[in-house]
Amino acid sequence: MKSLETFKVDSIEETINKEITDHAALALEKGQVLFFPYLAFSLKQEEMAFLSPKIVDPRSKNISFDSSSDAVRGTLCEGEKAQLLKKMLRRYALFSHQLLSRILPEYTRYLSQARTSFRPVEAEGRAISSRKDDTRLHVDAFPASPVNGRRILRVFTNVNPYGQPRIWRTGAPFVDVAKAFLPKIKAPFPGIAPLLHACKITKARRSSYDHYMLKLHDAMKADTTYQQKAHQEEVHFPPGSTWIVFTDQVSHAAMSGQYLFEQTFYLPAEGLQHPDLSPLKILERLLNRKLL
Repeated sequence: MKSLETFKVDSIEETINKEITDHAALALEKGQVLFFPYLAFSLKQEEMAFLSPKIVDPRSKNISFDSSSDAVRGTLCEGEKAQLLKKMLRRYALFSHQLLSRILPEYTRYLSQARTSFRPVEAEGRAISSRKDDTRLHVDAFPASPVNGRRILRVFTNVNPYGQPRIWRTGAPFVDVAKAFLPKIKAPFPGIAPLLHACKITKARRSSYDHYMLKLHDAMKADTTYQQKAHQEEVHFPPGSTWIVFTDQVSHAAMSGQYLFEQTFYLPAEGLQHPDLSPLKILERLLNRKLL
């Protein structure tokens, strides 16, 4: 199965027929990346000043906006400049939601919007631990924020002004990744989930599904041999392009690139068009038990 499914959509105002939207949902849920090579997010003139890694707090790898708290984090910008940055991030949040409402309309009423981020720092060459190294193949899982079966759906747009692509590696189908690593993963220790929540290590109780997904994420990144020998494909996302992907399903690694927007959404299982293709159902079949 090819990594990318390409759509020649160049505007979030474009009307898209049901045949295409059904095809998009199936491709996405099968584990493909929906790629829009001509769909750009245009910056305003006054926003061009944000195309600099100097606006990022050195303690952060990106700048994030939380619409629920109306807070921007990870930036050194203050005052009017910080407000302008927030408006830019809010615009991208709206852009990404409008895109999903066009290309994946059946998801719209189920979507929950999470953080919006801007990544002006070069992805290549950051000296960090293997667990946090996104240049290693992985599927997404959050240590402190259990999803309890919800899908992690992300929209990305490359706004690099210098012609540089965002370069990813994509790996094997999720079922093959799970088969490779599940035998090495122990079941969660009884009583650990409420303890982690009580100690405020997690924001909610970690389900068995979250346990296996997090262990899978960590095991993939820690296995150097797997990183070198696993099936993988290099994919280039040029400036002015946008892509949509379930990052909890598609094995991916961000190898290089700078100046990227990203919007995270959560989608509950009832919003899926093909739930049997989800990581939850795949893991439950392989483990022969319910995880929620």
